[in-house]
Amino acid sequence: MSSKTLIVGDIHGCYTELLDLLDKAGIGANDTIISVGDFVDRGTDSRAVLNYIRDTANVKAIMGNHERKHVHSWHGDVPPAKSQIITRYQIGEEAYPDAITFMKGLPLYLDLPEALIVHGFFEPGLDITAQRSNVIVGTLSGELYLNNKYRAPWYTLYDGDKPLVVGHRNYMGSRHPLIVPGKVYGLDTGCVYGGALTGLILPDFDMVSVPARADHWANVKREYRTLGIIGDGDD
Repeated sequence: MSSKTLIVGDIHGCYTELLDLLDKAGIGANDTIISVGDFVDRGTDSRAVLNYIRDTANVKAIMGNHERKHVHSWHGDVPPAKSQIITRYQIGEEAYPDAITFMKGLPLYLDLPEALIVHGFFEPGLDITAQRSNVIVGTLSGELYLNNKYRAPWYTLYDGDKPLVVGHRNYMGSRHPLIVPGKVYGLDTGCVYGGALTGLILPDFDMVSVPARADHWANVKREYRTLGIIGDGDD
C-alpha cells in the first residue's frame, strides 16, 4: 500500500481530537503527518500535542502565528497573551525552554510535490521565497499589509503553480473548510472553539474531519481564571 500524507489544520492543543482525526484518516506507520501551525494555545493539552509533534518520527510542522508569539514573548519582544501564559503553565517551567527552541526552529513553509503549505496568507504574484514572513505566518501586520494592498481576499487572487494549503482562519465560519478547487485549501475549522478538526490527505486531496468534543477555549479560560493564573479578558 502506498504511503499518504495527512495535513492537519489548527490543532490548538486539542490532543483528543487529533487522535480522533488520525484514527479516522487511517494513518499508519509509513504515513506522514504535517501540522499547518498553531498546534498550541487555547486548548486543554498543548503539552501533549507539542510532545507528539516533536517526538514522533513521521510528524512535521510549520510555524504558525501562535508559535511565533511564544518565541517573541520568550525573548521579551512582546508581552505574552493569556493563551501563551496558559500554554507555558501546561508545558511546565522546566520543559518550556526546550519547547521554545523547538518552535523557533520550525520552518515557515513546506514545499511538497503535490502542494505548498503555509500557515497564514500568501501574496499573489510572488514566489514562496519572496513572501514576507509576517504574511505567510499570518500576523496582524501581515494581514493589514494585504488588506491595504489588495481589494479582494488574498485567496481569490492566488496564482501559484501548485495548490496551497493553509490554516489560521476559519474562512467559512463553520465546520467546513475553505476550498477553492485546485487552488487553495483552508483547513482551520475552529476545533478549539467547538467546531471541527480538519485534515487534507495527499496525494488525492481527500478531506477528513472530526467534531470537537467541546468549546475548549471557553472551558480553559474558565478553569485558569478559577486557578488565578489569568484574569478577565479574551486574549
